[in-house]
Amino acid sequence: MVSNKELQEKRMRGYFIDAAKETLKGEGLKAVNVRTVAERAGYSFATMYNYFKDLNELIFICVKDFMSECEAFADDQTNQQTPGSMRLRARIRSMIQYFTQYPGIFELFYLERMNDIGARQPTAEMIYTFTDRIIQTDLDYMISNKEISEPDAEMLKISLRNGVAGLLLFYNNRLQPGDYRKFTETAEKQLTYLLGLPVLRH
Repeated sequence: MVSNKELQEKRMRGYFIDAAKETLKGEGLKAVNVRTVAERAGYSFATMYNYFKDLNELIFICVKDFMSECEAFADDQTNQQTPGSMRLRARIRSMIQYFTQYPGIFELFYLERMNDIGARQPTAEMIYTFTDRIIQTDLDYMISNKEISEPDAEMLKISLRNGVAGLLLFYNNRLQPGDYRKFTETAEKQLTYLLGLPVLRH
């Protein structure tokens, strides 16, 4: 049975985590500091240190939460589809949609220097392999059905890691292509090419 003290601690940690996530989503990492997060949570910055070792620990937790949010969004968008290359494309499309909806999270994941983020090595590894996490079930299905070899699957993972980050970088930072419709068309063509799938007609 969970004690009242444990419930209180979980609730208090949740206030600070939610405040940090809201700031990261809206304003990016540069806007996150102890005082800003504490004010948004409705408590003093000294109180925060009763529940977290430092701000870096809080940011690390936020990164994990954002990954879970993005994965849940992809799950919701694709849960009616059969595993395989078509669903893989749809899951990557969902990931791209998530990061265009929340450019502050994209910046946190792909533009911030790792020495500005806490728990550097685990954070860097989580971010680098996040695309793999989104598509791994579909890749495993494709390998088991001999639709793709393991070496080709590894190359596809590398191509998608770099390709998705590159697409989002140009769109979120330089607005190339100039509008969202053209951006999604470009992303779709690139995914279709990498996966060797038929072109979708809109």
